[in-house]
This record gives sequence, C-alpha cells and structure tokens, in this order.
Amino acid sequence: MADRTGSPQQSLFDNGRAVSVIACIVAIIVILVGGHLYGRYLESKDLGGRDNVIAQLQAQVQEQKRNIDQKVAQITQLQADIARVRAQLEQIVPAKDTYNIMPNQTLIVADGRITVGLVGAPGNDNIVLNIDGKQQAAAAGQVFSAGSGASANCKVAVQSFDMFKAVLTASCAGAKSQ
Repeated sequence: MADRTGSPQQSLFDNGRAVSVIACIVAIIVILVGGHLYGRYLESKDLGGRDNVIAQLQAQVQEQKRNIDQKVAQITQLQADIARVRAQLEQIVPAKDTYNIMPNQTLIVADGRITVGLVGAPGNDNIVLNIDGKQQAAAAGQVFSAGSGASANCKVAVQSFDMFKAVLTASCAGAKSQ
C-alpha cells in the first residue's frame, strides 16, 4: 500500500487542471474581447444612421430657413404695397368726413347729401367753393350750412388750403324728430 501522508500536496496544475483553468481564462478573455468588438461594431452602425439623419435634418432646416426668408420678403413687400395704397387712399379721402379737393374738382360728400366743388385755384387768403350750386368765398376755419330739405342739417367746414388743394370736412346730422 502506498502511503499518501508523506507525499506532497497536489498542486492546482496537476492532472489536467492547468489546462482547464487556462482554457477558462482564455474563454473569458475571448468572450470579453469579442463582446467589446461586437459592441463597437453596433455603435459604429448606429452612428452611421444617426449621421445620415442629422444631415437630412440639417438640409430640411436650411430649406425651411430659405422658405421663411422668402415669405418674410413677400410680407415686407405686401406691407409696403399696403402702405402705399393707404397713402394714396388717404390723399383721396383722408379721414371720415374729411376731403381733399383739387382746383376745379367737384365731390359728392356727406353720404351723398352735398355737392362741393373748388372753383379755380386757391388764393393766398381765401378760396371759392361751390356748395350745392352756390358759389361762396371762404377762409380757413369758416363753416357753411348746406343741404336741401327740412331733414338735411349739414355743415361744410374749410380746414385748410394751399395752392394745390383745399381740405374740407362735411357732415350731416340725422333728421330731427318732431
């Protein structure tokens, strides 16, 4: 019989254990390296798709900015056109019941109740108005009663005048009840 008490202890590397331990360590290292490489592959694949999406979005943003710039330019042009048309309209009919009359021009004012005309060019200190067929000399600030019939209670006032036009206001009060 063999006495085992005197023999040295078996080491970790005896009887093929060394091969098993080394194989396990190599397998763990291979799994770690393979996992790391596969993760990098997936990351690069995902980043490539993300970069494409970012490039597409940047192109869309630039397109939208160009569209916005075009729309802003159109809006600015339309606003300028509106301002020009308003200025022209203001010259023709500046405000409610306020009228610019050019020399030898006749206007129907006060909701169609009065006909007012500027006879000739305005002078230095007065103008000649034809109000419902009656010529009258007028100065700035002067007010005339006008209208025909008992229901018409109209006033024509000379606001100002220069050598090119006269500015008048004309309005009518409603019919008075009896």
